[in-house]
Amino acid sequence: MKALAALLLIAAPLVAQGPVKWEHDYQTALKRAKAEKKVIFMDLWTEWCPPCQYLQKNVFPSPEGQAALAKVVPFSALVEKRDRTPLPEGKKLADKFGLDAYPTMVILDADGKELRRQVGAFRTGAEFAAWLGAK
Repeated sequence: MKALAALLLIAAPLVAQGPVKWEHDYQTALKRAKAEKKVIFMDLWTEWCPPCQYLQKNVFPSPEGQAALAKVVPFSALVEKRDRTPLPEGKKLADKFGLDAYPTMVILDADGKELRRQVGAFRTGAEFAAWLGAK
């Protein structure tokens, strides 16, 4: 019984946290990264991109993906709608970071300096978590 109580006390904060809070504004992500002393994980994606959809439906919500994202400031930037209409902020970021394929994921420091990037989707949350946690 004591073991169960201890396990519940350990797991309670994880359950209470719920899903990771994604930012959808670049300046807000930068401010949050500085305040929390974290790097930014920036996902640049489009609605028409099947690998982008796969990441959002299978990789990011996985237990491994959520655990990894909790250690950074997750920032999602939609670049183009399904009909390929560009969104102003997403397009600006795609140009700034020289994107030529989707999805592109970029790790930024709190000042917005690129540390590394990944072009193309990860197959699993574990693969994603390993990449995100690499130094």
